[in-house]
Amino acid sequence: MMWTRSFWRRWLAVALLTLPLVCSGATEPVAPAILSGLTSDNNNDRIEAINALGQLSSPIAADVLAALGDGRLLSTTNGQVLISEGAERALDLATGESVAIAPDAQPVMLNNRLRRALQTALASSELFSKQPAVRLAAAQRLQKEADTARTPVIERALAAELDPEIKRALNVALASAAIKSADAGERLRAVTALGVSGDPTFRPALAAMLAQDAKSGFVEPDAKVRAATLEALRQIDAHQTIVSWVGNIFYGLSLGSVLLLAALGLAITFGLMGVINMAHGELLMIGAYSTYLVQLLFKSFLPAWMSWYVVAALPVAFLLTALVGMALERTVIRWLYGRPLETLLATWGISLCLMQAVRSVFGAQNVEVSNPSWMSGGVTVLGNLALSYNRLVIIGFALCVVVVVWLVLNFTRLGLFVRAITQNRRMADCVGVPTGRIDMLAFGLGSGIAGLAGVALSQLGNVGPDLGRSYIVDSFMVVVLGGVGQLAGTVVAALGLGALNKIIEPFWGAVIAKIVILLVIVLFVQKRPQGLFAPKGRSVE
Repeated sequence: MMWTRSFWRRWLAVALLTLPLVCSGATEPVAPAILSGLTSDNNNDRIEAINALGQLSSPIAADVLAALGDGRLLSTTNGQVLISEGAERALDLATGESVAIAPDAQPVMLNNRLRRALQTALASSELFSKQPAVRLAAAQRLQKEADTARTPVIERALAAELDPEIKRALNVALASAAIKSADAGERLRAVTALGVSGDPTFRPALAAMLAQDAKSGFVEPDAKVRAATLEALRQIDAHQTIVSWVGNIFYGLSLGSVLLLAALGLAITFGLMGVINMAHGELLMIGAYSTYLVQLLFKSFLPAWMSWYVVAALPVAFLLTALVGMALERTVIRWLYGRPLETLLATWGISLCLMQAVRSVFGAQNVEVSNPSWMSGGVTVLGNLALSYNRLVIIGFALCVVVVVWLVLNFTRLGLFVRAITQNRRMADCVGVPTGRIDMLAFGLGSGIAGLAGVALSQLGNVGPDLGRSYIVDSFMVVVLGGVGQLAGTVVAALGLGALNKIIEPFWGAVIAKIVILLVIVLFVQKRPQGLFAPKGRSVE
């Protein structure tokens, strides 16, 4: 581009015309020089106009840039520039008034070069948005731009910003641009700020400053800046180590919560009656499919309440799986007490029948169960660690279920009878405890809890006929490790195994982690067969 006298006159006019907008923050007409630049046939002029809009701390600038990106910016043959407001009306940027769209109005087209300029300019203009989330996103986007030309507009936004989180993001954006400064002091301050941020996205740029050239030496000539860069890299790596451990612990607790829900019902049935129920995983599957059916009903009849279908699915899944469990206990399992091999084979056959029944009704493919709006998304902590809302809710839900089961077992008549039978079945029968009916109710309670686990699992992954198979072995490991029939042991074992699994996975992989956990459990049971918490009563003998 030639720096002719006419060029300087034109852009001096742009500067003079945009100065009132910058100073007053006007949101009405746009300077004619910018409008003519946007519709120019010269791409350089259009880029200059886009950049000029990006430098304005005015909402209308963001509106113009957004309209340009969305294809809503129109131009006519007589030079009129409009923002479309529908099929017939548009905002005239020269007057700030709503007018009818002229027949010859055409969208202002963009090429790749203009789109790149538009993205940067839009990020700059969004720094002055009224919405904090938009300003934060714009500041984070500018952090990756590292463009010194954006320094003045970032400084203006920083001076006007009151939100502490956005101010931190703006300071990091300034630092990411300043590492390219010719001033060693500026680079030193920038490197220090990037190290404090702990953001790993800046690590490549910092590492590049320490690269060596055989002819000219270090890319970064100043020794103090290089030392600060090494310290910044150490800070980023230390921060990422903390983030990694916190993330592993969170996902371990999440997995442990799922295992807890899956194993809690099994702990009741296995601990009370000694029944190895291989169909327990299919009870989880029935709970998940119950959630799917409730979702369909809400879509058809209560779409306005769609966000709460999961809450409605909880009692449905509990009751349905409890009824299935009680039916299994009354028809099959009650005839097989004291015969563990026959019970195992019978419940395994029942699990196959339940899976085939689901395949016949719903098909062999997975069905879609979506998260409600209040369980979608997540919260970001430590800079770049996202904790999803659905996993946070499931952790809290699992703890609530544990509390309810503990209250039922310790403060209800059913719980009294269950504890009596667990400690000494014969003596309980002798003093009038209806052991047969309590067996049925306890089996129903354990099955109902499995249904609640199915509701939780439907919010984390796919729902299909094979859903329960993934959790039956892990559930038995939790019960055996925690101690048969011990609620506290089940909680500790589930959360511990979940956390241990996620801590080992990054080092050796998922398969090796499973093998290591299995070996740990085998060695532990060899030394302490009763589990973490030993059962009480004469039944232990």
